[in-house]
Amino acid sequence: MFVIANLLLAVAHILDIALTVYMWIIIISAIISWVNPDPYNPIVRFLRAVTEPIYRPIRRIIGYRLGPIDISPMIVILAIIFIQKFFISSLLDFAYKLKRGGIV
Repeated sequence: MFVIANLLLAVAHILDIALTVYMWIIIISAIISWVNPDPYNPIVRFLRAVTEPIYRPIRRIIGYRLGPIDISPMIVILAIIFIQKFFISSLLDFAYKLKRGGIV
């Protein structure tokens, strides 16, 4: 059982790191959007290519109902925090219980 527990621990840690990196990408993208960047800049193009597919469904559901303020980055960040606190924490707890032999 310790092999499965170690696999789950590794997956949980990798997911946690990936979600943290993506959250920072969203923060950087939101900050850059305030200064009207050059749309042909490779960094700006990368940030938009990575974040826009996630923003699009949120914007479709919510739209711009708060005036000119785009709250989709904040919603995505809150979703990432929820996933980290609920799903990844649950996965870590399950892996540690498997490692201790608490689950048969």
